[in-house]
Amino acid sequence: MAELGHGGKKIVERIMSASEAKKKAKGLTQIPVRGQIAKEIINIAYGFFTPLQGFMGKKDLDAVVKRMKLADGKTIWSIPILFDMSEAEIEKYGVKAGQTVLLTFEGNPMATFKVDEIYAYDKAKICKSVYGTDEDKHPGCARTYQYKDKFVGGKIMLVNKPKINPPYEPYFIPPLEMRKKFKQKGWQRVVAHQTRNVPHTGHEWLMKGAWLQAYGELPIEKPIVGVLVNAIIGDKRKGDYIDEAIILTQDELRKSGYFGDHNHLTSLTFWDMRYAGPKEAIFHAMLRTNLGLSHHMYGRDHAGVGTYYDAYDAHHLFLKVQKDLKIKPTFSMNWLYCPHCGEVTNEGLCSHKPEWQKFSGTLIRSIVQDGVKPPRLIFRPEVFDLVMESAEKYGFGSPFVTDEYLEKRTPVFSIPPMKV
Repeated sequence: MAELGHGGKKIVERIMSASEAKKKAKGLTQIPVRGQIAKEIINIAYGFFTPLQGFMGKKDLDAVVKRMKLADGKTIWSIPILFDMSEAEIEKYGVKAGQTVLLTFEGNPMATFKVDEIYAYDKAKICKSVYGTDEDKHPGCARTYQYKDKFVGGKIMLVNKPKINPPYEPYFIPPLEMRKKFKQKGWQRVVAHQTRNVPHTGHEWLMKGAWLQAYGELPIEKPIVGVLVNAIIGDKRKGDYIDEAIILTQDELRKSGYFGDHNHLTSLTFWDMRYAGPKEAIFHAMLRTNLGLSHHMYGRDHAGVGTYYDAYDAHHLFLKVQKDLKIKPTFSMNWLYCPHCGEVTNEGLCSHKPEWQKFSGTLIRSIVQDGVKPPRLIFRPEVFDLVMESAEKYGFGSPFVTDEYLEKRTPVFSIPPMKV
């Protein structure tokens, strides 16, 4: 039976067999792509971006900008997926509508690209629609303004599967494989936890609270609801947690028994965050629908940045379009530590507000930088130890991204050589 993803569309992997790939790729004009485009090729090819079959043409882009839908007028879509080229590149490679080219990453063949159209679009208009601002200090706008002169729309086919490098291999689980895992576990409902962080106990309780919400009225004789941690792996900025620490510590919560195999799974998705707040919350819902999830947790300021969005804007937008999405939200207030209660609790539960100690990112980072193990009510000791181990093993002595890490780290994925 077909697996249906976002928009009720069938999930199809756009991947050629090795023999077909060599035949189809032979003699094609080769065009190199940067890391962002390579990640998006992977997502299109494996069905993470269902129903997209390639990079958006002008009709789809215009519909996303004007109505937050694809050109079919029915399918919700909140962030454009675009392939940009400069006029000089188009001329250099002789790119024309109707042509098929070969996209390469770091010198190796990756995907065929059937060019349907080449067009221009107002970048400020994209920004105002997606990010609610056209200020270039917004990171999503900055990324948009860096796009080149023209956009190229067309379908892609993967000709060379990515090699997922250690320690990430177990965590790259494409949609069709993910759905099989859920069935094997017997999970009837699965709630997504979106993350780019090492987990403190506030995150842990965000997941546990969402698990309880998603469980709802189901029978409890055996575990039939799971939490999927879906870590976003993409562009890194100095000061971010290193990717290895993020993915390994999230899984450590299961390995150390704070969750278990019966209710917890860690995975990754390649995506360069746009920090689009409510629009990115909708995008995450679409993505996790394709992974086969039934629920998605949203805390305060989901995917926000600075002061561009109010704390619960993502919740409000989700509710407006919920009828067009096949995933249910679990909304949450902040989880925090209350010394009076002597436990981690929630803003909606505890009335000792003057005593609340919130899990601020600055506080948590200072704890990690000090290297002194904090109370287990803030950090699980196994998680903290693994952060420190990851710093030495992968981060050149730091759990946070440094210039040295950016220069010397092992890439998350690579494209192997292939003769064409």
